[in-house]
Amino acid sequence: MTLSTDEAIAVLKSHGRSFHFASRLLGETYRSRAARLYAFCRYVDDLADEASDPSIAAQELFTLKTSLETGQTSEPCVMSMIDLMQELSMPMAPVLSLVSGVQSDLEPRRVKDQAELLQYAYQVAGTVGLMMCFILDVRDRQAWPFAIDLGIAMQLTNIARDVGEDAQKGRVYLPSTWLGDVAAAQIPEPSADHAAQLRTATKQVLSLAQDYYQSGMAGIHYLPTTARYGIVVAAMVYRDIGQMVAEQDYRAWDCRAVVPYSRKLATAAKALTRYSTQSTSRQTHVHHDAHLHQHLQHCFGANNAAPA
Repeated sequence: MTLSTDEAIAVLKSHGRSFHFASRLLGETYRSRAARLYAFCRYVDDLADEASDPSIAAQELFTLKTSLETGQTSEPCVMSMIDLMQELSMPMAPVLSLVSGVQSDLEPRRVKDQAELLQYAYQVAGTVGLMMCFILDVRDRQAWPFAIDLGIAMQLTNIARDVGEDAQKGRVYLPSTWLGDVAAAQIPEPSADHAAQLRTATKQVLSLAQDYYQSGMAGIHYLPTTARYGIVVAAMVYRDIGQMVAEQDYRAWDCRAVVPYSRKLATAAKALTRYSTQSTSRQTHVHHDAHLHQHLQHCFGANNAAPA
């Protein structure tokens, strides 16, 4: 038994409002594939986030890896992903890396430095960028580093938005080298000094995200013309979440930035206008900035850029 397209789109609509908004521009085939991928990613996240016992979640995630490797499962969402991987000849490595990244969240977590932050962002989101290459029929490996960067950028935005929610789960993704000695338990109601540190670290993570958004958008020309608008809108609407955090003076420990529908429409219109010229042209001399992957040397797909 597998997940239907309608069921997958329902999951996307319920849990991924920004992505659902942009998915309408992808076309029926790509939208269906992307929704199935999103439903799988949501399923993996929920195994960790909704488990009452980390040891049970760890076993479920181990079982999930086995199911992916053997191609056998009774879970419709996982079967849909297995079918998708087989249909598109999607490599196993990024899928398993995603599951490993989620596994790392089962225990209280404190990210040490920027290198660890980027490695985590690669696992839980850069890998999704890689998978989207296959969803969108992009077979040129030169596209992979750009796709990874767009996924990383979105994850960094998530981290900036969810500072308070993550802290309540014992997770601090803002690197200690930026944040200092602020503990997870102190984040929901920080002192004045800690609030200043939180603002500074949140601003830094959003600044870092901009570098990865810029790189990710530089690779848009690798996408088929029928998919470019959907990805551009998804990226720009998601980046606007970070802008809203900035407009809240980088205060994300007791509130969550949500982009209103009217603002999504305005952002989408600006994005479509800005990138409309790329819908009919294909750049051929865009080189990936290898410096962005200096901490990802051993990560699948991170070193496929053309030499400068």
